[in-house]
Amino acid sequence: MINLDEMELRELQKEAARALSAMEATNNNIYKFNSQAYHNSQNWYKVVIKDYIEQHGDLPSKSGPAKDIKLIME
Repeated sequence: MINLDEMELRELQKEAARALSAMEATNNNIYKFNSQAYHNSQNWYKVVIKDYIEQHGDLPSKSGPAKDIKLIME
């Protein structure tokens, strides 16, 4: 079981960036995340990652289309 509350802020940011890079960029997707974590960036990262995990079974860095994304600042 993945506990996002135990992850460091930078890891949350990187995982969320990978997830977002693999998602379709629509207003509905962003609205969905904003409505669940309004004005709280750490919760917003967690909501994005949880949504990705529900679709692909693991963290963006480990499964699905985001696992092959290389971030510039690794």
